[in-house]
Amino acid sequence: MNIHEYQAKALLKSYGCPVSDGRAVLKAEEAKTAAGELDGPLWVVKAQIHAGGRGKGKFKEPEAGEKGGVRLAKSVEEAAELAKQMLGRTLVTHQTGPAGKQVNRIYIEDGSDISRELYLALLVDRQTSRVSFVVSTEGGMDIEEVAAKTPEKILSFSVDPASGLSDFHGRRVAFALGLEGAQVKQCVQLVKNLYRAFIEKDMEMLEINPLIVMTDGNLKVLDAKLGFDNNALYRQPDIMSLRDETEEDPKELAASKFDLNYIALDGEIGCMVNGAGLAMATMDIIKLYGAEPANFLDVGGGATKEKVTEAFKIITSDPNVKGILVNIFGGIMRCDIIAEGVISAVKEVGLKVPLVVRLEGTNVEKGKEIIQNSGLNVIAGDDLADAAKKIVKAVKG
Repeated sequence: MNIHEYQAKALLKSYGCPVSDGRAVLKAEEAKTAAGELDGPLWVVKAQIHAGGRGKGKFKEPEAGEKGGVRLAKSVEEAAELAKQMLGRTLVTHQTGPAGKQVNRIYIEDGSDISRELYLALLVDRQTSRVSFVVSTEGGMDIEEVAAKTPEKILSFSVDPASGLSDFHGRRVAFALGLEGAQVKQCVQLVKNLYRAFIEKDMEMLEINPLIVMTDGNLKVLDAKLGFDNNALYRQPDIMSLRDETEEDPKELAASKFDLNYIALDGEIGCMVNGAGLAMATMDIIKLYGAEPANFLDVGGGATKEKVTEAFKIITSDPNVKGILVNIFGGIMRCDIIAEGVISAVKEVGLKVPLVVRLEGTNVEKGKEIIQNSGLNVIAGDDLADAAKKIVKAVKG
C-alpha cells in the first residue's frame, strides 16, 4: 500500500525527521487559507498522486497550464491560484501511463534554499532477506537512470538484523554522500530515525528523493515516498487509515476485498488461475501463442464459489478483455467448485466474449460435467497448451 507525500512527511516528522512545514488542500477554496498559514517567502505547490515524475509531468487539461505537477509561488495568492489550477485535473507522468491520474489533493509547503540534492532509500532486499540502504549523490533524478548511466555513484549495503543498526551505518551513508562536520551527526540520527520507522511500520520501501543539504548546511527530507507490506497492514491500523482508494485500480481494489491476488495488465485475454506459479505459466503460454494477458489473477487454493464468481466479475469488467481463459489444477481447490463459480458468474453477468476452461485434478470429471450440462457456450481445453491455442484463436480469429 502506498500513501501520499504529505502523509509520508507527517509520519517521518513523528519519527524526528526534518521536513518542511506544509498543508494539504482538498478543496480549491481552502488553498489561500492553507498557504497563508506558511511563512514564505517561497511556496511549493505539489500535486498529490501515487506516482513519481510529477515535476516533469503534464496535465491533460489546458486550464491547468503547461507547467508540471510541482510549481513554485512567490505569494499566498499565487500559491492558491496554482492549487486551483491543478485540483481536479489529470496529471500524466512516466509512471501513470497515458491515462494519467486525477489530482484530488494538493500539498502546499514552505520553499527551501537548496545547496545539494542527494538520494537515500531503504528497501527490503529479497536476496538477503534484510533491509538495505541505497544512497547516491545524484539526488533529484530517477535512480534507474543513475543506475544505468553511472552505477558507480550508487552505494548499497544491508543491515544484519542480528546485530541491528549502529552509528557505523549512518556514518557510512554520510561519507558516501560527501557530508562533512555537523552534517555527519545529523545523517547518523536521520538514518536511525528512518530505520526505526521502516521496521516499526512494516514498510517495504522508503525513498527520499531528494534529501537536500540546505544553504545553511542542515539536512532536510524534501520529498518522500513510502510503501507498506500489505500482509502486515492488519497490525497497522494507523497506516490503513491513510489509504486513498481513489488512487487504486478499481478492479484491484475489488479483488483485495475478496482476498484475490489480481494485477491489471494491458492485454486482451483475461485469466483466472489457482496458484501464482500456474498463473505465471498461463500468462507466458498466452504470449507464446501470440496474444497478451489482460491480468494476473490467482484465486488461491481455498477459493469459494463466491470468490470465483467475484473473480469472474472483475475480469469481465475490463473493457479490454476479448476472451477469458480459466486454468485450474485442482489440489486443495476442487474443480467442481470452480465450475460452479464460473457458471454462477456467467449467468449473473452474462458472457459476451469467448470462454475456454481447462480443468485438471481433484473432482475434475465432476467439474467438466457441471460445465457440459450448463448449456453455456464454453470451450473445453484438454491441457494448458490446447486451452491457450483455443482462446488465442477465438480472440484473434
